[in-house]
Amino acid sequence: MSHPELDCAAGTGPCRRTVLASAGVLGALGTATLAGCGSSPSDAMSSASNDVTGAIKDAISKVSIPVGGGKVFPDQKVVVTQPTSGDFKAFSAVCTHQGCVVSDVSGGTINCPCHGSAFDVTTGAVRRGPATSPLPEKKVTVSGAGITVT
Repeated sequence: MSHPELDCAAGTGPCRRTVLASAGVLGALGTATLAGCGSSPSDAMSSASNDVTGAIKDAISKVSIPVGGGKVFPDQKVVVTQPTSGDFKAFSAVCTHQGCVVSDVSGGTINCPCHGSAFDVTTGAVRRGPATSPLPEKKVTVSGAGITVT
């Protein structure tokens, strides 16, 4: 059933696609606005600063990081490794070659999917180029069953 007021061909009002697209954009803006809300202005600033600094303030379960491997946290741009049992390391997940986010940890290396660079899980040093600089190290705090990265 056609509605002349929403029919492009009638030329009497906005197209149905225009109305639906506008509703989608407004809905997305509302969601983005709400996502930034916290219980206080400092909560919103704290949340934003976590994204900028690449820190993981909430504890990560130690058992989620495999011994000899690691896990990439792409939203925080951090990779956490456990080279040997109980020894946790963290590095920036941004490849020093051209800024891609590393994709995985396997075979003793942190691997970049863009150009094949690989970094050592213990030191962040380049094991395979084209990157020439190591991944910057982050501070790891181990407490009980959790890890935090700053």
